[in-house]
Amino acid sequence: MTCAIPNIMATRSAKTNTLVIQISLVAVMAALVAAATFIVRIPNPMGGYFNFGDVAIFAVALTFNPVVGGLAAGIGSSISDLIGFPVFTIPTLIIKGLEGLLAGLITNRRSAARDVLAVVVAGSEMVLGYFLAEYFPLQWGLGGALGEVPGNILQIVIGGVVGVPVAYVVRRRLPEILRLTRSR
Repeated sequence: MTCAIPNIMATRSAKTNTLVIQISLVAVMAALVAAATFIVRIPNPMGGYFNFGDVAIFAVALTFNPVVGGLAAGIGSSISDLIGFPVFTIPTLIIKGLEGLLAGLITNRRSAARDVLAVVVAGSEMVLGYFLAEYFPLQWGLGGALGEVPGNILQIVIGGVVGVPVAYVVRRRLPEILRLTRSR
């Protein structure tokens, strides 16, 4: 009986540590996504803007788990929109959150083909999500919503072309980095 008590406590401690790590990852990765989205903003004539947030979203979602990817993508991107384009804050929270979640769910963190599939599916959700948000609640009309599609596709292509290799490198180096931090 007394032998079981330390095991229960160790299990609880491990679960608490895992939760703390997950929350910390979400916070740091959301800040990374917000910075990548906010630092480079290239306005387009339709009222939106091109940014490098999807590079960070794909790097995070393809490296960590779907929850970290989804929360970091949604929170980080919406924080950036809150600062400069507040009308997009809520749609961005949902659309980018789903983008990160989908990419994290589809990747298996071993196959480049699955990473590319994750980018295509999650990117398609992003393009469709913004089209629907701009057409219906924001009432930009069909022309306005369609006008954003090419820029969003370009953003996904660049996000995938840069984000997939970044995720690959980070996934390969992360065990080494974690091992080094534990030995200190």
